[in-house]
Amino acid sequence: MTATQRLLDFAAADHALPETTREAAVRLLADTLAGGAAGAASDEAQRVLDAVRGWGGCSGEDVRLIGLDERLCAPSAAFFSGFAIHCLEWDAVHEPAVVHALSVVTAALLAASDRKGGSDTDAFLAALAVGVDIASGMGVAATGAMQFFRPATAGVIGAAMAVARLEGLDADRFADVLGLAYSQAAGTMQAHVEASVALPLQIAHAARAAITAVDLAKAGMDGPHHVLEGPFGYFALFEPGRLPRYTDAIGARWLIEEVSIKPFPSGRASHGVLGTIDDMIRSGELDPETVESVDVAAPPLINRLVGRPYMPDMAPSYARLCLAFLVPLLLRDGIVNPACFTADQFADPALSALGKKVTVRLDDNPDPNALGPQQLTITLKNGGHVARTITGNLGSPEAPMSAEQSSAKYDLCRTLASLDADARLFDDPLGYATDPQ
Repeated sequence: MTATQRLLDFAAADHALPETTREAAVRLLADTLAGGAAGAASDEAQRVLDAVRGWGGCSGEDVRLIGLDERLCAPSAAFFSGFAIHCLEWDAVHEPAVVHALSVVTAALLAASDRKGGSDTDAFLAALAVGVDIASGMGVAATGAMQFFRPATAGVIGAAMAVARLEGLDADRFADVLGLAYSQAAGTMQAHVEASVALPLQIAHAARAAITAVDLAKAGMDGPHHVLEGPFGYFALFEPGRLPRYTDAIGARWLIEEVSIKPFPSGRASHGVLGTIDDMIRSGELDPETVESVDVAAPPLINRLVGRPYMPDMAPSYARLCLAFLVPLLLRDGIVNPACFTADQFADPALSALGKKVTVRLDDNPDPNALGPQQLTITLKNGGHVARTITGNLGSPEAPMSAEQSSAKYDLCRTLASLDADARLFDDPLGYATDPQ
């Protein structure tokens, strides 16, 4: 049996989720919906909505947009919700895979569930867990640095399988869905290099493509069947990898249990430094007023993703991926609040002055996908130093957020969300996802 067939069989199989897996799915769904509700109210999401409203071309469907009191057809709703979930950089990530595994899958499943009038909660959670597993598994199978934006290119594969499952397609059609999803896969790391708002747009496109792939298969369209291992397949063109690295043990453990929640609305590569500084402040070990400069020695991925310089005229999408802005903001406010990602804050002289003293430099780690270890050195105004070795990120399964930290994130998300947002997004997330009312 090929590795691709093992993936397809896993996607279509009957699954009774272990209790720990179900708990992880419910917890991560709640986190994803809260962040998506906050993102939906952002200026960037509102501009996307203006464009999406004009697309038209759908009939007979009435699907909610996350965080808003508005409905569109399923592909357009999935597009908007995918953008909203990722645009604040607050969405969960499978760190070893370097995949925001919940983002595309959740956005697509919300649209699929809505248009069928709702779904059974166990069926929804199983589809979510399967989709996240496959999206993460594609990243686990990778053996090189990202050139294409893996959360989108792997995400559309996982999301399409999840939607096919939730919508009850016959198992023998899953290969066509996979091929049709792959044929729409897109999104490169150039958007990340430039910190462009096109980054969440790539998540949005993937969510819409997952819905489209299933719709085309239901309409009788076929797709290529060797799209992961073939000569022009995913691991030949998108990035180097070996699918058996994932599929040889597929189902032995549920990868959704390994997904990390992001306490800060910023690129995950920034969280090691931010979490360490936050902990030092909270414990009284560091007085923010005494900080003179910050130096971070880190693996290539950290430098590449968040090591960009402070720019007084930067865009919010740039700031979310800029440690030189995020560190001064955290030191000043004790929090990283998306409401502060504005032009007047970027131009603040005090933030800019300290931002120019935040250095991110390469260490000798050869692993292109490693997030650690990192060496943090803080120089104090009195000439002293505080140093820490960072080996993990707050919000990971190994270092979960406290109840207080989780509550603070949800409270901030609720504050940022639209007044029209369905309260169930925060109070009953599973009910929101499975019952469109």
